[in-house]
Amino acid sequence: MACKEGLRAWKRIFWQLILLALGFLGLLLYWIPVVRYLEVFIPMGVCPSARMPLLSDNFTGFLRPWARPEVLTCTSWGAPIIWDGTFDPDVAQQKVRQQNLTIGLTVFAVGRYLEKYLARFLETAEQHFMVGQRVVYYVFTERPAAVPHMALGQGRRLRVEYVARERRWQDVSMERMRTLHEALGGRLGREAHFVICMDVDQHFSGAFGPEVLAESVAQLHAWHYHWPRWLLPFERDARSAAALGPGEGDFYYHAAVFGGSVAAVRKLTAHCAQAMLRDRARGVEARWHDESHLNKFFWLHKPAKVLSPEFCWSPEIGSRAEIRRPRLLWAPKEYAVVRD
Repeated sequence: MACKEGLRAWKRIFWQLILLALGFLGLLLYWIPVVRYLEVFIPMGVCPSARMPLLSDNFTGFLRPWARPEVLTCTSWGAPIIWDGTFDPDVAQQKVRQQNLTIGLTVFAVGRYLEKYLARFLETAEQHFMVGQRVVYYVFTERPAAVPHMALGQGRRLRVEYVARERRWQDVSMERMRTLHEALGGRLGREAHFVICMDVDQHFSGAFGPEVLAESVAQLHAWHYHWPRWLLPFERDARSAAALGPGEGDFYYHAAVFGGSVAAVRKLTAHCAQAMLRDRARGVEARWHDESHLNKFFWLHKPAKVLSPEFCWSPEIGSRAEIRRPRLLWAPKEYAVVRD
């Protein structure tokens, strides 16, 4: 009798686990917005108070990480994570003017991405990107004549660089690392002191100023910044040069925004371009292409500054209390229209 009761109990537990798994699967498949609302309860961590007074850099002076206790404002290696309220924008402007810097902004507008996104990207950049600073826009495209003509502010220039059209959109994404590396060894590297590299399918919505500058800069991915490390979409195929093993990786970084000094970005792009060549020789392709390799690079070479999701936000996620002032917004992803 006891045996039968025990068997029945195990059967009940088994079917309860099955139903729980099916319910969780249904939640993931059909109620993604609900999951997104719930993930805000996953703690991001707290910057150790002992480290707080030490956070500063050449462009913002001393930071105020304690001003945002609800979010993580520093990394385990002591780099600041920049959130609205943790820096003084006026001090950042003064610091850059004192150093007499030129900042390069690179963007690739290939295929239908040019007519769909480029004009708005550049127009909003003139309103919000490094206002009052010397800026050179570098637009890489296979159709230089189609780049819109714009009136630019004082000390701001636009350069159009020709790139060959790749057969697949994945190759456009991956080849930009090699193209950027070559450009940084040429005119781009001679003209700019710091370089910010961005995707074109987004637009500026708020001040994107010198507070983002550092020797090397990475961007927290808006869709993954609350997730625990074991859930982050790092490359897991051990055959790929982008692969990260269990327990590796700090944050998941977005390839839509990265930058730093010319030397640092040249090092990053060289690493990614060479790693992708090795993958190609092995017949392997990382799941998230150049973004996977960028994440591997920043695991090996920690960024000096990390930007919060406020600096590159997806409106599809909805409003979040910690996202006070989005600076750059993703455009709706119309892949069926822009990808051949």
